[in-house]
Amino acid sequence: MRNAKPWKAAVAAGVLLLAVACGSGGGKDDQGPAEQRSVGKGEGRVDIIAWAGYAEDGSNDPKADWVHPFEKRTGCRVNTKIAGTSDEMVALMKTGEYDTVSASGDATLRLITAKDVAPVNTRLVPHYRDIFPGLKMRPFNSRNGQMYGIPHGRGANLLMYRTDRVSPAPDSWKAVFDGAARYPGKVTAYDSPIYIADAALYLMTARPELGIKDPYALDQRQLAAAVALLKKQRRYIGEYWSDYQKEVTAFKGGDSVIGTTWQVIANTATAEKAPVKAVLPKEGATGWSDTWMVSARARHPNCAYKWLDWIVSPKVNAQVAEYFGEAPANAKACRETTDPHHCAMYHAADEGYYRRVHFWTTPVPQCLDGRTDVKCTDYAQWTRAWTEIKG
Repeated sequence: MRNAKPWKAAVAAGVLLLAVACGSGGGKDDQGPAEQRSVGKGEGRVDIIAWAGYAEDGSNDPKADWVHPFEKRTGCRVNTKIAGTSDEMVALMKTGEYDTVSASGDATLRLITAKDVAPVNTRLVPHYRDIFPGLKMRPFNSRNGQMYGIPHGRGANLLMYRTDRVSPAPDSWKAVFDGAARYPGKVTAYDSPIYIADAALYLMTARPELGIKDPYALDQRQLAAAVALLKKQRRYIGEYWSDYQKEVTAFKGGDSVIGTTWQVIANTATAEKAPVKAVLPKEGATGWSDTWMVSARARHPNCAYKWLDWIVSPKVNAQVAEYFGEAPANAKACRETTDPHHCAMYHAADEGYYRRVHFWTTPVPQCLDGRTDVKCTDYAQWTRAWTEIKG
């Protein structure tokens, strides 16, 4: 999902019963790699690409270690590559040197379409049964009724503002788009092409004549409208953020007074005495949900499947969610959090809340909103547009 994920440290060969078919991954409908049918003895190693904070081994925080217990239980030594962006994750997965990746929605369809990941057999991941239903079979983690990963967690991209500088209290994204002129140089926004979807989401209600039904399914005309809106907003942007601690600092010092954020950032800023509040605007919001996917050329598929089940087991999923700052994917994880209010704070079990969140999904030419009479713009076009927006 991200150029930088929230992470507290940033503030502070065995027998295979059946291996994942070699190739470069895709749907079963296009003769891509087959899903694994069983899990045999671990190969003794698993190579992971992860966001910072997802595969902690105690080296950053002695209290955060779910890697060593996994190694002790399974005999699979964990080798982790921390990625800073979704683009980096996609590039690394193309090398075939990694077994699994914690991909965000702005990377998942790229990996599926390129056949770099294999379908995931959820029957081989016992804890999948306890994943919140709202995270299963979503456009960003499945294709043609087939899951391509195991959901890890989720969160919304909220609107945060300084309560002493912004009045009245905003309840719409209008405040950072059509109303941005009120805060020249003090507006902040997430630094990624996927942020175009935030503008598209606002335009769904602000300009209904555009006919936008899905903020990730934009034809050329709709994309042009979103780009125009973001170019207008650019005049009032003080800083685009990707490092969440920098956003905390900007809001504390007053360099930013309004913009997009994550709940963990709002929590951190509040803990550091910044007068801020974060809200889910009336239009809803974009959001993110990460998915553990298995490489189509995994060299250690058994250990990869063991990791998938481990990382979404209740206790471990709770540990990651609290350390990272997100809603866990496993419903039973809410019984395991140290903070009894964690799941309520992140709306973990509130499907009504998350029905208002449009999770990051990779833009592709085949319109995700079901239209067949037009070709939609893809992520490469969004990337070029983002470069143009930022000048």
